Parts: sequence; structure tokens; C-alpha cells
Amino acid sequence: MNALAGYKPSKNFEFPCADIITMAERELSAFFNAVTQLFGSEQAALSAEDWLHELIEAEGLPTSARECRLITAKASTRLPNGVNASSLSTEFINA
Repeated sequence: MNALAGYKPSKNFEFPCADIITMAERELSAFFNAVTQLFGSEQAALSAEDWLHELIEAEGLPTSARECRLITAKASTRLPNGVNASSLSTEFINA
């Protein structure tokens, strides 16, 4: 018999993956909104694709807000020239 067949997780058990997904969704949303405000929705859609590409290229799922922000920083390097990274970081923090 399969050892896991009778396993039932406790009702209070939460998958840590759900927290990671929520954190990543919030970071991507903040990035998308900041880019939309600064460059418009067309650039925001392209930047969201860049952000997802950076997530895929990472060596695993981000496990902290800091790691999510690193993905955002990498994706922001693909924004049009003249973007001040410090002004973007303010947008992300306040979103």
C-alpha cells in the first residue's frame, strides 16, 4: 500500500508555496502598476513579460520579498532608457 494513501494533512496546514505565489503576485502587480504610470499600459505588458521571464530564469522560486525585488530590478533594466532606478524603487515600496 502506498504510504501516502492514508495521509491527511491537518486542517491548519498551509502550503508555503501559496505564500510565495501571493508575494510574487504582489511584486509583479506593483511593478506593473508603476510601469503603467510611468510608461503606459503597452510598456507595462511588455515589462510584465520581462518580469515573468526573469522569474523563470531564476534558480528557483523566490522565498522572500527581497528575492522578488531582485527579479523586479532585473526586469526594470529592460525599461526604456532614462529610468531612474531609485524612483522606481519608491514606486514598488509604496505600491
